[in-house]
Formats: sequence, structure tokens, C-alpha cells
Amino acid sequence: MVAACSSEENNLHIQGKVQGLKKGTLYLQKVEDTSLVTIDSITMKGSETFAFETFIESPQILYLYLNKKDNNIYDDRIMFFAEPGEMIINTTLKKFEEDVIIEGSENQKKLLEYQAMMNLFNTRNLEIIQQSLKAQQEENTASLDSANVEYDQLLRRKYLFTVNFALNNKDLEIAPYLAISEVYDANLKYLDTIYTSLTPKVKESQYGQNLKEFLKERRENEQAQKDSAPQA
Repeated sequence: MVAACSSEENNLHIQGKVQGLKKGTLYLQKVEDTSLVTIDSITMKGSETFAFETFIESPQILYLYLNKKDNNIYDDRIMFFAEPGEMIINTTLKKFEEDVIIEGSENQKKLLEYQAMMNLFNTRNLEIIQQSLKAQQEENTASLDSANVEYDQLLRRKYLFTVNFALNNKDLEIAPYLAISEVYDANLKYLDTIYTSLTPKVKESQYGQNLKEFLKERRENEQAQKDSAPQA
């Protein structure tokens, strides 16, 4: 294994194992200006273990990408909420995403909790879509209307759950992250409530600052729309 390069500023240390992997390349990535960029990479040669060291200003979403050269980029990337300190990521080659176990991050624990609930919402959403398609095929107006009403209710429940989840975790960076990634188009008062509730430390984090800037832009855009609206 060729070790990833490091510097004296490194504050995030990731080590782990990909069971069954003997040869391949692992990439540590992050989102920058809406694009995935590689922070570091490791060429695996006869070893299943790996280690990365890097610097992050505050907890943030990172990705571990495995290039298996199978032209499938959809099951080869693990998203995780990184925090400064020691983290452990263990998984398998066969089920790179499904088998992953991540330790060393409180934000990651909460992210998994949130994703578990979102899976339930998404499952019900698929069921409603199937009901809607069947109603269209059968030209059953009553069933179609019922499906549309339930879809709207489910969407509202999903948004309210996310807002409440963020408020209940105001001392973690996942709160502003969810606000700008999952409910960015929610009513401005909800986003304001989330930001106001954040602890000082979280407000100063990357996602806290991102939410602050996003709220500023939303207010400016809404004000501009009001100013440009024709007067009655």
C-alpha cells in the first residue's frame, strides 16, 4: 500500500479496511463548488488496509471512492460525515456501500439516524407513486385524488421531520447541513429558526456559515421579487 501524503496541519486521521480488496485505488473526496474533487488517493497493492490524513476546518461531508474499473460509479462511493480526530471506516469489496461501518463521528451517527427515517419516507413515496400510476391506468379519479393528497401530506411530514431533526441537534453540524441540503426551499421562517437555534460553535462551522449566507441570499431574492411585483 502506498501511504497518502500528509502535512503537519492534518487534524483528521482515517484508517480502515476493505475486506477482499487486493488491488485498486481509493480516493478521499469532497464537494467543492458543486463538483467532487479528490483530496488524496491511495493505490492498494496486496493489502486490505488503508490510511488517510488531511485537514478540515470543521465537520463536513466527505466521500471514500473505490475505483474498481467496472464502469459503475453508483455503488463504489461512501458518503460520511467527517470530524477532526480519529475515524475508522471498515467495509467489504463485495458490498462496498452496504457493509460499511464508520466510527469516530457523532455527526455520522446522527446522519445514519436521519437516513433511516428518510428510507421509510421514500418507501412510502414509491408506494404512493405506484398507487397513482395504477389509478391513472384504471381511470380511477377518486384513487388518484387520494394518492395526490397523501403525497402532499407525506412531503410536508418529511419537511417537518427534517426541520425538527435539525432543531433537536442544534449542537451538531448536521443541523445546518440538513437545512441547506434537504430543506433549502422550505419556508424561510423554518430555516431562520434552525439557524437561530444553532450553538455558537456550529454557527461558525462551514455549514453554519453556508446557511447564514444562504439565508441572506434568500431574503435578498424575496425582497427583490416584492420590489419588482406590479403595484395593485
